[in-house]
Amino acid sequence: MRTTTLIFLSFHFSTLFLCLSYAKSQAYDPEQAILLRIRQYWQSPPPLNQWSPSTSSSHCSWPGVECINSSITGLHFTNMNIIGTIPPFICDLKNLTVLDFYNNSFVGMFPVALFSCSKLQYLSLSQNYFAGAIPEDIDGFSGLSVLDLSGNNFTGNVPAAIGCLQELKKLGLDQNQFNGTYLPEIGNLSNLEELSMAYNDFLPSSLPFSFTQLKQLRWLWMSASNLIGEIPETVGEMVALEHLDLSRNKLEGNIPSSLFVLKNLSILYLFRNRLCGEIPHVVEALKLVELDLSHNNLTGKIPDDFGKLQNLSVLNLFYNQLSGEIPESVGRLPALKRISLFSNNLSGVLPPELGRHSMLETVEASSNKLTGRLPEFICNGGKLVEVAAFDNNLHGELPESLGNCSSLLMVSISHNSFTGNVPVGLWTSSNLINLMLSDNLLAGELPDEVSENLKRLGISNNRFSGKIPIGASWRNLMVFNASNNLFSGIVPQELTAPPLLTTLLLDRNQLSGAIPSDIVSWKSLTTLNMSQNQLPGQIPKEIGFLPNLLQLDLSGNRFSGQIPPEFSSLKGTFLNLSSNNLTGEIPISLENTAYKSSFLNNPGLCTRSSLLSLNLCHSNTQKSIKSSTQFIALISSILATAFVLVLLLSLFLIRVYQKKPILNSPWKLTSFQKLDFTESDILPGLTETNLIGTGGSGKVYRVAVQQSGLVAVKRIRSDKKLDQKLEKQFHAEVQILGRIRHFNIVKLLCCICNEDSKLLVYEYMERSSLDQWLHVKKRLTNVSGSACLDWPRRFQIAVGAARGLSYLHHDCSPPIIHRDVKSSNILLDSDFNAKIADFGLAKLLAEKGEASASVMAGTVGYIAPEYANTVKVNEKIDVYSFGVVLLELTTGKEAHFGDEDTCLAKWAWRHMSEERPIVNALDKEITESSYLDEMIIVFKLGVKCTSKMPSDRPSMRNNSMQNFRYLVEQGIPDPPVPIRLVSVKPDSVKSNF
Repeated sequence: MRTTTLIFLSFHFSTLFLCLSYAKSQAYDPEQAILLRIRQYWQSPPPLNQWSPSTSSSHCSWPGVECINSSITGLHFTNMNIIGTIPPFICDLKNLTVLDFYNNSFVGMFPVALFSCSKLQYLSLSQNYFAGAIPEDIDGFSGLSVLDLSGNNFTGNVPAAIGCLQELKKLGLDQNQFNGTYLPEIGNLSNLEELSMAYNDFLPSSLPFSFTQLKQLRWLWMSASNLIGEIPETVGEMVALEHLDLSRNKLEGNIPSSLFVLKNLSILYLFRNRLCGEIPHVVEALKLVELDLSHNNLTGKIPDDFGKLQNLSVLNLFYNQLSGEIPESVGRLPALKRISLFSNNLSGVLPPELGRHSMLETVEASSNKLTGRLPEFICNGGKLVEVAAFDNNLHGELPESLGNCSSLLMVSISHNSFTGNVPVGLWTSSNLINLMLSDNLLAGELPDEVSENLKRLGISNNRFSGKIPIGASWRNLMVFNASNNLFSGIVPQELTAPPLLTTLLLDRNQLSGAIPSDIVSWKSLTTLNMSQNQLPGQIPKEIGFLPNLLQLDLSGNRFSGQIPPEFSSLKGTFLNLSSNNLTGEIPISLENTAYKSSFLNNPGLCTRSSLLSLNLCHSNTQKSIKSSTQFIALISSILATAFVLVLLLSLFLIRVYQKKPILNSPWKLTSFQKLDFTESDILPGLTETNLIGTGGSGKVYRVAVQQSGLVAVKRIRSDKKLDQKLEKQFHAEVQILGRIRHFNIVKLLCCICNEDSKLLVYEYMERSSLDQWLHVKKRLTNVSGSACLDWPRRFQIAVGAARGLSYLHHDCSPPIIHRDVKSSNILLDSDFNAKIADFGLAKLLAEKGEASASVMAGTVGYIAPEYANTVKVNEKIDVYSFGVVLLELTTGKEAHFGDEDTCLAKWAWRHMSEERPIVNALDKEITESSYLDEMIIVFKLGVKCTSKMPSDRPSMRNNSMQNFRYLVEQGIPDPPVPIRLVSVKPDSVKSNF
């Protein structure tokens, strides 16, 4: 019995001991405890929900945790949307070799606590919000092989101690705010394989000589980093180089011949520099896949050796001064997908075998001096998307292969000498969007059906004949230009169906028959030209109901009867009804000098106004002799009184001006463009009937000139109290706009001034300003009846405005700060292309850094908070205003939306910080499921651009078109804090906007 009891007790004590031992091992695992502390430190973010103690699995299986021999060696927190700082106790995990914090929302200074991670080999802090300087003792990470600090807000100098990290293989410093000098000590990193320093504000400097000593370097990315001087010939000693990107700098001189001898080089980007001379003729870098030398000043021929590059898929040489012929061997490259040679002086023919041996996607050879035919096999691979060869001397018939190329999206071959018929398959190519064939010698008839996706069709100045098809495939058409052909018959009813049609040009043909009455469906039409045809009958009154029509030309036809009274509702800027058989009175609203040439050669027309050079209409009003006598007596009395007053006033003026001679101040015209008008064409148009706007510095008029059509004239107000201020504004606009050239900046044609007045003459923007289309109140009064802007157009406008501001900030020297970016200063042309206007408040930064303005300028709702408080001027105040415009585009609300303490930017920030659904903030008029993700991304970008801290706002360089597209494709996470731009990979930062 005693023995049995002892055995029983012994068994239970053993079992209890084992259970306690197991429990102790589970409860007191030090590494698991540290992980749970980390989770608690970050307030248990959702991605770490699975970090929970469990008897069924080890913490080594938790997300982001990497173990070797049951000990934690790596933590991967990539894309987890974690907010806050890095816990100082994280290095209590003694065996950590890898820490990856990529793309979160970490803030604060460089986390020096990580120096305690003695075994650390891999550290990535990239794409966060770290700021300040990198510690001088960074060499405390003696064992690091990877240090990635890209995509943060680090400033100052890169510390020299980095040159002591001898184990370093990858160093990422790109997309920060470093503003010191290049660090020559980086050349001491003999094991370095990847170095990225792009998109920083380093002081202008040549490529450090020491960098060329990095014999193991495979990747060098220094785009947009203020490089100047020449590329050293010793770059050819970097024998391991595979990827070299020195684009978007100010490099000068020749391309080193040694660069094309690098055996491993596959990517070479030198675009947007100031390189000159010839491209090296000896090319032994046979592994080249992408070569971009565009936007330079290169001369000479394209090297024959390019034909040896069997792996080459992208060849970009556009915007240079290259001459001579394109080597035939280039057409035989088997991997070639994109070849862009436009805007050079190239001659000869396009390589005949171009496209025959490769899956060619894009051919851009426009604006050269090329002759011959389009290559017959250009679409042999079946992948061709775009052919742009306009503005050359190409001839012959179009290749039949184009008619069998279903992948085509765009064909633009205008301004050549092509003859014959267009292949039928080209008209109907299923994916075709743009077909531009104008200014050739093409003939034949249009098919009954065209591509249903076709949006732009340009066939003007050819020899097309027959009838305009009556097929139902026009529905997506936006622009149809068929001017100066041989079309006959009627304008088909089906042509009134496209709801998005904005431009219809059918002038100089042989059309007859009445215009269809269904034209009232042309809600989007802005330009209609049917002049010089044989159109009979009365002008349809429905034209007067077209809400967006700005330009109408029906001259040179056989129209008869009266001008429809409904034309009084037209908001047009150009009208021509001359050379018809019209009769009767001209509507009162059209009796102004803007339409002085609109009614000529209509003998039956008359006017009640002497402003027009037409017959005056007869008056049947009868006056009694008594009334006439009384009237004459009254006039006589008034004249006598006026004579006395004038006499007294004259005597007074003579005494005042006896000591001051009267100045004869002639007008002086200063031209910035090629003009076809003079000041005598402009001055008569400055009347109240032509007034289209009034601003703080004067009035704006719409003036018709004979050849140029319409121009906008800004007249600086003459007010003695404001003379000095307005004088500065005038010279600011002239100084800036007179020397810049950009598609998204409004074009200044000339300035006209004398001692009393100053006039600025601009290109006229048919669609007025963005705010008049965007906001309901202004839309109802200024763009009567117009439909609101859909999202694709809003996105197009956002991209255009970003391009313009990016040019001002980053491509002008010195950079230009606008200081009054707002939706009313973003003007729209007929195709809704955005153009930034009103530079009266702009300020040139004469030197790098911030400058103070003597007075604060701008508009309430758009003004950056630091500008309102400190009157400091730098690029980030424009970024803030641009962010407000993005919020306007996505929400439809005005910039001052909110209560007395709130504006649109603050309202949007609050909406996100309270984690309310972003979709609830978007403009309900245009919210569609297919665009929802894109709208949300642009809304978030607007919030980011209006961040309170200027350093948190992306530069306009990072708001340009390719980054918009990248954001849309990649998406952005949705934390309740401002959103950072996702990093653009080096190979996606291209020159092709």
